[in-house]
Amino acid sequence: MKKFTLKKSYISFSSFFLVSLSMPFVFAKSKPMGNSIVIASAKINTISSAEMKRNNIYDSLKLGSLGLAKQAFDYALEGLDIMKAVGKVENYDVISIVDFSKASSEKRLYVLDLKNYKVLFNTYVAHGMNSGKEFAQKFSNDPSSDKSSLGFYETLGTYNGEHGYSLKLEGIEKGINDNANKRNIVMHGADYVGAGMVRSHGYIGRSWGCPAIPPALQIPIIQKIKNGTCLFIYSPDKNYLNNSEILKQATASVM
Repeated sequence: MKKFTLKKSYISFSSFFLVSLSMPFVFAKSKPMGNSIVIASAKINTISSAEMKRNNIYDSLKLGSLGLAKQAFDYALEGLDIMKAVGKVENYDVISIVDFSKASSEKRLYVLDLKNYKVLFNTYVAHGMNSGKEFAQKFSNDPSSDKSSLGFYETLGTYNGEHGYSLKLEGIEKGINDNANKRNIVMHGADYVGAGMVRSHGYIGRSWGCPAIPPALQIPIIQKIKNGTCLFIYSPDKNYLNNSEILKQATASVM
């Protein structure tokens, strides 16, 4: 019994000794990591909060049932935050998203009120004649391409031109859509965009690269999004997704 008791006491003492030795090491290791741990936790909470907000808006507005790709929506809001940071938008409450993952026979323009959680408009929008027939699949920043350009735009002022009341757009992604002004890429109304064309042809007409919309809606839509809102033209195009600096910054900010 004495031997067992002695052994037991020795084991207890050894365990205490080992724990005692390890405790300063644990505290010494944890102490300088304290700030990093707090920062990392805060970052995770921020990411979760942003994702929860996006999910809340997406679900509340039933954008999935309206056909808007979740990736298009997420990228749009992430890019909007980047545009805010660099002062490229004045009105943060309204955003327009064109989802070119959908056929032109579908309503693929979404104008959203992020402040009041409303879908202001959901309608047809044209793509460039050389981007594809029913689907937009080829994109270019070249002035003579007659193709759509993807990416983020800032809406500017309005004017009355060949297609009536029209909206100037500034492409803010270098090498992707920054030739918008040279190409006269604007938002305007067009008779070849609408449900009638879908019924008769199965798809709507195409533009020279402009996001043309139904004539009946050109005034209310342009009035709502003019002068400093974000327009995002999306496609799951690998070339765009891999080369957009805005999307790279948005991704980096949540890593």
